[in-house]
Amino acid sequence: MTTLKFKTNINCGGCIKSVTPNLDNVVGHANWKVDTDNPDKILTIETEQVSSEKIIQAVQKAGFKIEEVN
Repeated sequence: MTTLKFKTNINCGGCIKSVTPNLDNVVGHANWKVDTDNPDKILTIETEQVSSEKIIQAVQKAGFKIEEVN
């Protein structure tokens, strides 16, 4: 399992609700979370197969900004 982290502007429950269908579709329901308490709103993904590009596309499709952090 690989852990990927992204800085986003997903900052509240409503934002999470908006992005949930897209992320669930790409990485699965239990494989992601957003730390809205972190100033950088870190999205953490646990995956074996999904590329960063697909995750970025899914989040952007929901209307949010996202960039991978190392």
